[in-house]
Amino acid sequence: MSDLAREERIDVPSARTKLKFFKVMAFIVGIGLLVLVAEMILQYGFQNDALAWWPQPHGLIFVIYVVATAVLGFAVRWPLSKMVLVMLAGCVPLLSFWVERKVGGEVEAQLERLERGAPATAR
Repeated sequence: MSDLAREERIDVPSARTKLKFFKVMAFIVGIGLLVLVAEMILQYGFQNDALAWWPQPHGLIFVIYVVATAVLGFAVRWPLSKMVLVMLAGCVPLLSFWVERKVGGEVEAQLERLERGAPATAR
């Protein structure tokens, strides 16, 4: 199936909603990962358990981020490899912020193009 035929099946309003949720979750995961790094520094560097409760909520937040990425990826017809790479970005401190901006811009451009009825560009 061509990229154009695949893109024509995208529900633009639904994809915009999924993009917003993805962006929120990417930001939350980015903050959460920074808190997790702080927790590890406190625990292993200073023997301070002040944030010892944080890893479990962070894990739940990360799972929600993975689901949000998959939902967005399927909605805008990403290949599985791209979905996995975006999911893995949530594992590297600060990378989720950059990926959120990059993915957000790409998906916004794709949705704008679909709303205008312009053909898909070569990838």
